Amino acid sequence: MTMKTKKISFYERRAAIAKALGHPSRLMIVDALQEREICVCELTELVGADQSTVSRHLSVLKNAGLVDTRKEGPMIFYRLRVKCLEGFFMCIENVLKENLEREEALVGG
Repeated sequence: MTMKTKKISFYERRAAIAKALGHPSRLMIVDALQEREICVCELTELVGADQSTVSRHLSVLKNAGLVDTRKEGPMIFYRLRVKCLEGFFMCIENVLKENLEREEALVGG
């Protein structure tokens, strides 16, 4: 494998994770899972969608390596596999804040 091919596959894997996080419902799910393990039934209430829709979102997150599951009887509980997403979200919040400040300066200036 050449250096260029390695680089492309590296960025493709990064993009797959970013894409998994690229939906508001999945961001809500990940945000909730930062606090604790949660069953699908609770996540459907949080997201405001039916169980099949939430299950599809969870499948995307699981395939990206972001969440794990634990089965207890008929219930499936989800938890984050990594604890580093809070820093990622803080970075996004900083970008949003800077964008807002820039927009306000343009309108006010």
